[in-house]
Amino acid sequence: MSITPTHRQVIVSIERQELALIFDGVLQRVFSISTSKNTPSCLADSYGTPLGLHAAADKIGAGEPLGMVFKGRTATGQISSEFSAAEQLPNLITTRIIRLRGLEPNNSGASCDSYARYIYIHGTNHEDRIGEPFSGGCIEMLNTEVVELFEAVAEGDLIWICT
Repeated sequence: MSITPTHRQVIVSIERQELALIFDGVLQRVFSISTSKNTPSCLADSYGTPLGLHAAADKIGAGEPLGMVFKGRTATGQISSEFSAAEQLPNLITTRIIRLRGLEPNNSGASCDSYARYIYIHGTNHEDRIGEPFSGGCIEMLNTEVVELFEAVAEGDLIWICT
């Protein structure tokens, strides 16, 4: 399989809990993130952040307010602060979604498909946990910063997730 380089790339470092945005080889911005509290893994039902090369497959939520909660990739019409304390305990998918598609055998296909696992870059209602592993496999960001990244990347841009 041949992969064509893109002008924009995103590099996710699980070890550093950072996401770097690069444009034409020049570092534009580094964001603090939260990846999985589990060991990195590409396997279905592992709840680990998948390693390897991905592409931004779908961008969901343009124009929604900060904190908008998504269920099934659809805006619920409520921001996270409107949910009860009990509903706010789990990680909620907020503000924007960048859905990832695996581009390598280890992260695409039968039991290891990042797209089928619904691996996203998204905002969270637990912004206080950004900078430490806390997610269920996704890459979580501050809500204001996921908007910035969402506006900076295009569908098809390459995303490399490394330890």
